[in-house]
Amino acid sequence: MSTRTSAPRGAAGRGLGRGLAALIPDGVFDESLPAGQAPGGPLQQVPIDRVRPNPEQPRMRFSAGALEQLAESIRNHGVLTPILVRRDADGQGYVLIAGERRLRAAGLAGLETVPAWVRDDVSDREQLEIALVENLQREDLDPIETAEAYKRLIDEFGLTQAEVARKVGKDRATVANAVRLLKLPEFALAELRRGRISAGHAKALLAAPDDAMLRVVLREVLRNDLSVRATERLVARLQRPPKPRNEAVRQAIAHLADRLTRAVGSRVRVEQKGRSRKGRVIIEYSGEDELQRIVARLEGA
Repeated sequence: MSTRTSAPRGAAGRGLGRGLAALIPDGVFDESLPAGQAPGGPLQQVPIDRVRPNPEQPRMRFSAGALEQLAESIRNHGVLTPILVRRDADGQGYVLIAGERRLRAAGLAGLETVPAWVRDDVSDREQLEIALVENLQREDLDPIETAEAYKRLIDEFGLTQAEVARKVGKDRATVANAVRLLKLPEFALAELRRGRISAGHAKALLAAPDDAMLRVVLREVLRNDLSVRATERLVARLQRPPKPRNEAVRQAIAHLADRLTRAVGSRVRVEQKGRSRKGRVIIEYSGEDELQRIVARLEGA
């Protein structure tokens, strides 16, 4: 089985912001060392059935198809990147820190052991941060899992959005927009989890002023398969104040005047008297000939 990995020089320092490389010791492949041993922590084969999942795993769902593809790769090439574990309290097993997809796929591939870095000097707090950052850097969490992972780094580690962005290699606006998705009501988050709407749709829905309007827009998005831009336009349109009645009446009268002008062939004005339904229709003409034509047209009509 291949246990090839990459271990940059100088990675033995704690520096969690640099990702998993910070926990891989120098001199891993120093041939003068006993097989499987390296300064600062051993690289060894550990039984899969003695590794329990990380209880703080931010990823909630794993694609069965993607796991099977990885399992097939492991059957052909072995586990190319070791997982990261620490011994549990009784020393009889291991707690996974990072690499759950590889661990699951190795089990699917029929392996009994998996290559692992065993680091006993990783605290519970560090374990959580590493798991969150590693998963976010892999970019295959769903939008809600991503948002929740960002929020945990902010809430539980006291990081700013800018600091989270630096740790995971994103810009601050990406982190901010992701965390804002968690402000959506549960019925909208459920559709996002199911993949029926995208993160772009969810961001557009956030502009709705209340849950009632949000429900209306969401229903239209799902019913008519609206694009993100169309969703934004719908939210904006529903928030426009209704036109005052007198303005609506004025526009209706102007429309009727246009229809009469086309029908008669001369300019027609419709004037309404105040708020009443009464008014008058004025047909303009420029000479006797035009007046005769207007009369003839009206008689013919």
